[in-house]
Amino acid sequence: MIRRAEPRDLEVVNKLLRQVLQVHHAGRPDLFRAEGKKYSDEELLSIFACDDTPVFVYEEEDGKVTGYVFCVFKWQESGCLTPRLSLYIDDLCVDEQARGRKVGTKLFAFVQRFAREKGCHNIVLHVWECNPGAIAFYRSLGMTPQFTSMELLCNN
Repeated sequence: MIRRAEPRDLEVVNKLLRQVLQVHHAGRPDLFRAEGKKYSDEELLSIFACDDTPVFVYEEEDGKVTGYVFCVFKWQESGCLTPRLSLYIDDLCVDEQARGRKVGTKLFAFVQRFAREKGCHNIVLHVWECNPGAIAFYRSLGMTPQFTSMELLCNN
């Protein structure tokens, strides 16, 4: 079952956020700390409660939450861009013990339906180059690069 995150999900969402941090730290220790929290508990509860930042969790039949997807509605408009509503996936995580069981695919399909129902033009996300598994996963879902962000490290 996929449902909106609730305050009772705080502990498991924090656990999954730590798993994401470890993947990012392993790939880019110059950017990501080994320990820390992306959000405080108060921030998470506020995000859960806001309709502009819906968070969905995947709940197994036994009640165990094994994945989440953080979404943000973004309205884009400027003098040169066509006005459009996008659904930005800020974070998608499947518990490392549940990977390979299509939890991420089901969460993404849910988000696709949700975005269409809300009138979104597209779904966008950022994925770190140091996470080839995530890149392959998103490509397998039909996502394609929209643009490339590049960097040059100055301290090397």
